[in-house]
Amino acid sequence: MKPVSAPPQGNPLGTAPLGPLIYKFAVPSIIAMLVGSVYNITDQIFIGQVVGMLGNAATNVVFPLVSLSIAMSQLVGVGLAANFNLSLGAKQEEDAKAFVGTGLTLVTLVGILFTVAVLLFETPILRLCGATDTVLPYAREYLSITVWGMPFVIFANGVYPVIRADRSPKVAMTSSLVGAGLNIFLDWLFMFPLGMGIRGAAIATVISQVVSFLICLAYFPKFKTFPIERASLGIQKTFATRILKLGTASFANHMVMTLVNVVLNNTLVYYGALSIYGSDIPLAVAGVVGKVNAIMISFVVGLAHGCQPILSFNMGAKNYSRVKGTFQRALAVGLVFSFGAFALFQLFPHQVLSIFGTGEELYFQFGEDYLQIYLLMVGLFGIQPLAGNYFTSIGEVKQSLFLSVSRQGFLLLPLLIILPLIWGLDGVLYAGPIADFLAVVLAGTMVVRSFRKLDRLAAEET
Repeated sequence: MKPVSAPPQGNPLGTAPLGPLIYKFAVPSIIAMLVGSVYNITDQIFIGQVVGMLGNAATNVVFPLVSLSIAMSQLVGVGLAANFNLSLGAKQEEDAKAFVGTGLTLVTLVGILFTVAVLLFETPILRLCGATDTVLPYAREYLSITVWGMPFVIFANGVYPVIRADRSPKVAMTSSLVGAGLNIFLDWLFMFPLGMGIRGAAIATVISQVVSFLICLAYFPKFKTFPIERASLGIQKTFATRILKLGTASFANHMVMTLVNVVLNNTLVYYGALSIYGSDIPLAVAGVVGKVNAIMISFVVGLAHGCQPILSFNMGAKNYSRVKGTFQRALAVGLVFSFGAFALFQLFPHQVLSIFGTGEELYFQFGEDYLQIYLLMVGLFGIQPLAGNYFTSIGEVKQSLFLSVSRQGFLLLPLLIILPLIWGLDGVLYAGPIADFLAVVLAGTMVVRSFRKLDRLAAEET
């Protein structure tokens, strides 16, 4: 495509020292992702304290829909941001404008359609996600309200990447911070002074999501790179296809995570009923551990998203050494955090579980085993998500797609089906660390091969 105009000379994405640059982009992104996870974690904590174990189980049953809504937002958001920065790096500003206009329209439409689908099939979806007869009333009460916040949360999460790519990571962070802080306050207000129970937690979540959405919406009239005109809005087929193409890997990863969550819930219910724990304890524990793990995922994904503008711009500008350097520095930070999380989960499992409410002795017995065994390989967790985002950022769609679904789809999902046939409920616990280890080996191998390819391209350029 013919370049229309060049971005300003000396764009900091291509010239600034990598350490401070990564810090500038990654820290707000990490905070935004961590705070974003607070929406669900806060509800889990308050519901666990007020409603108890069945409330924790109910939020776990609803969580696959939360994961699916994030998948829909990432399908548009990640592809939009990657194409935006690749276009700017290649000095194709008109293409960048078209990507933004198409992406904003697309993420709005996706949010509306997703919400309508959930409203039409609410109860069958909850049953599919593992709701037992005792858990279903709580799950239905919670989802019947939170469903109305889904178009707002999809829009906000879908535009966070392009806001960061527009060199405004603090705006995305502020949106998440304000929403999460409001959610915490309203959870307390509605559930304790007002005594509204799980319904209050749901209302608090929706109000907070609307506020985060409004903050994001207010940003686009002040877009830094170029003004966004009303005429540029709408879906242009060519640009929509390219957005969805680069967003497919992240979308597929979240879709497979949703499928795994559904299989995991139903497996725990089935094999839990055959054990001393029953069906509801494993279901509730999985919800708590899933939220704890979400903090780990949020940090690494936030780090990866913060590095995305740097990776994409420099790949477009053919600064291959900066592409490699960005990934290497991000990986070092991710591993430090991962090993810190490993130490926490292994040394203080009871204390971690206690944050999310009380339970009988069997609840904590199973919960501690689940936390320590299922997350045994969490120390190496950072490698695979960072590698998947790396390939998306440099435009390698096939590698990104394969790597993104490998841990959940090709490894964990079969293990969740096969190992319980041999070891029963314990098979579910050991499926996690085995899948994690194999995914790390695969990700490391693919990144090493990619670095060799970049070295060859750099030699050819020279």
